[in-house]
Amino acid sequence: MTIKEFGGRVASIWDGLRPITKKMLVGAMRSSTSGPANTKTQKFSYDAHADWEVSRLLLALDEQFKSSEIRKDPAKMSEITQLADTCVQVLESQSASAEVFVQLAERAIRDNNYDRLDKLADQLAKRYSASEIAEIVRQTDLPQIRAIAYETLAMLPIPTILPLLDDPLYAGIAAGALEQMAFEFDSDEARDILDQLDSENDANGQ
Repeated sequence: MTIKEFGGRVASIWDGLRPITKKMLVGAMRSSTSGPANTKTQKFSYDAHADWEVSRLLLALDEQFKSSEIRKDPAKMSEITQLADTCVQVLESQSASAEVFVQLAERAIRDNNYDRLDKLADQLAKRYSASEIAEIVRQTDLPQIRAIAYETLAMLPIPTILPLLDDPLYAGIAAGALEQMAFEFDSDEARDILDQLDSENDANGQ
């Protein structure tokens, strides 16, 4: 079965991928079919453009899952599922983008795959910057995803949170994370910072 049989949008996006991204996906797919021990997406080159390309391809594949024609063809459904799973595997192991995290987390929630959601949550503190985690809070209304992002921020060292207080986009999110540190994790340092923020706001008439 060829990519063209997966639908026009999928085929168009695939044709537009850079050769290096195609090579990465094909290699990751071969590794996954040969067994977990051989799955090493890290050996392939990965950058922000690859992140965008793989995310876009996954969106198109997910759209195809809704097609009644695809659902009536078990062989085609199986191959589309395999390619989508490969995209997810690559994004989970490589991406540090807020947009991609939200995409993957929404997928996991949709599928009631909470093991996968836990795995995603584990990657946040390991690979994502504080600003990207705050961006996740900004980009989603789903309480499960917001809770994961806030809890991860609250577990980061306070010095990594402080710069967010100076950014109008993230100041409220950073303050929320500090409140969680102060009242759920009993951090005296976080309480002191919040008291200082309150004093500054009172002095400025806010």
